[in-house]
Amino acid sequence: MKKTIILTFLFVGLFIQNGLAQEIMPTSTKYTAHNKGKFYIFWGGNRDSYSHSDIHFKGNDYDFTLYDVSAHDKPKGWHVDYINPSRMTIPQTNFRIGYFINDHYNISLGLDHMKYVMTQNQIARIGGTVGSSYPDFAGTYTNASTSYIDLTDEKFLTFEHTDGLNYVNTEISRVDDISSLLTLPNTDKFQISLTEGVGGGILYPKTNVMLMGKERHDDFNVAGYGFSAKAGLNFTFYKYFFIQAEIKSGYINMPNIRTTFDSSDSASQHFMFLERVVAFGGIFKL
Repeated sequence: MKKTIILTFLFVGLFIQNGLAQEIMPTSTKYTAHNKGKFYIFWGGNRDSYSHSDIHFKGNDYDFTLYDVSAHDKPKGWHVDYINPSRMTIPQTNFRIGYFINDHYNISLGLDHMKYVMTQNQIARIGGTVGSSYPDFAGTYTNASTSYIDLTDEKFLTFEHTDGLNYVNTEISRVDDISSLLTLPNTDKFQISLTEGVGGGILYPKTNVMLMGKERHDDFNVAGYGFSAKAGLNFTFYKYFFIQAEIKSGYINMPNIRTTFDSSDSASQHFMFLERVVAFGGIFKL
């Protein structure tokens, strides 16, 4: 009888312990419940807006600034070039690869391949000097209300970073799952997250310039640096695949822009940018 009572208590105790353990340690955990140790990669496209900027040009026998110059991007639209390996640099694209150091924070390396085109149809305010080596444009410009130059005919200047305005940057970002706020029942099927981050890096543009009749120059060059901040939404499907939409704003400063084949010629500018990104990617553990 005593043995039976003892065995009964042991059985009940083991049953209760097992039940508590199952409550504390669920038998199955969703893949999307934790991010630590996961890698992700994405590829997408962007549209860009730029603030007006002053562009300073200097070289042998000239030193002048164009003020409040307007510019725009060069969109490709929906096109097969986004996935054509031989033509991927033609549209405006974004590539990023990252790693989650914990469930909320990840670090990443990416390339924002934007395009910057000086608006040709504009009359720009100018200040500085152009020497007699350039007789069509020679003079001293006082930056007064009468010191303007018409850029429309392309004879004085064409200026663009179209292959492109390459912002090579690192970011640290935070991700927060908001699926529960939207009462989504199974995040392994569909998950929505907020993401925000900050980053910085170098500008490696390929700048296409024709300046005062000189030969067109178009080459890559480390021209400066940038900083940025972003916010966006991530939509993950079936654990591994996602679409991410971002708004990114930042500051670019390029004090060393190549403009001609003569190393003594250069330009400098700084401006703000606003980038809208839609990207497609995957998230996985190795």
